[in-house]
Amino acid sequence: MLEIKDLTLHYGQSQILHGVDLAAETGKITCLMGTNGVGKTSLLKAIAGRHPRSGGAVTLDGETLGRLPAHALAQKGVAYVPQGREIFPLLTVRENLETAYACLPRTAHRVPDEIYELFPVLKEMTGRRGGDLSGGQQQQLAIARALLTQPKLLLLDEPTEGIQPNIIQQIGRVIAYLRDEGRMAIVLVEQFFEFAHGLGDEIAVMKRGRVVLSGRKDALDKAEVLAAVSV
Repeated sequence: MLEIKDLTLHYGQSQILHGVDLAAETGKITCLMGTNGVGKTSLLKAIAGRHPRSGGAVTLDGETLGRLPAHALAQKGVAYVPQGREIFPLLTVRENLETAYACLPRTAHRVPDEIYELFPVLKEMTGRRGGDLSGGQQQQLAIARALLTQPKLLLLDEPTEGIQPNIIQQIGRVIAYLRDEGRMAIVLVEQFFEFAHGLGDEIAVMKRGRVVLSGRKDALDKAEVLAAVSV
C-alpha cells in the first residue's frame, strides 16, 4: 500500500530525515520506533502532506505521489491521527466526526454503526464538546474521525501518550481489529515498547533521521530491537 524510497526532509536549513526507506502492507501494522527527536513524527507528517518532503519517492496503492498537500492526500486515502489529537474543543463529538465528511462523497455523509461499536463512549457523549472529554476519550475521537474518511493508510502518532491503561488496552484491540479486517495498512509510531512490539507485524527503528533496523517482527531479535530503541 505504501512504499517510501530515499525520503529526505528539511526544516529550514536543518536536515531532519536522511534517505528513509519504509513500506507498509495492507492488513499489517508497521511499527516505527525510536527515542524522542529521531524523526518519527516528521516522517509521518511528510507522508500525510503536513510538511513537504525535500526529496525521495512516495508510492500509495501503486500511484507515485507528488508533493501533495494534506487535504489531497486525505482524499486519496491517507488518514493521520497526530500526536496531541487535534480535535476541535468547541465542537461536539458528533460535529468533530462530521469534519471527516470533507473527504467523502455526499452519499457517504453518515457515521457508521461500526464507529460506535469500536468506541461506545463516543455514542454516549455524542452531544458533549470535544474539549470536555478526557485524554483517552479525545484519542478515541481522533481515531474514529480518521476512520470515517475510509482510509487505505492509517498513520497513528503516539496513540497511548497520556492515556490511562484501560483505554490503552481498548485502543490496542481496535488497532488489531483494523489490521485483521485487511482493508488498510497501518503505520504506528509508539514509545510504549511492549504495546508496539505486541501489535507490530513489521518493525522499523529510527536513529538521527535514518532507519537503522527493519524487518518482520518474527525475524528480529526482541532484545536487539529493545536495545536499538533505548537511550
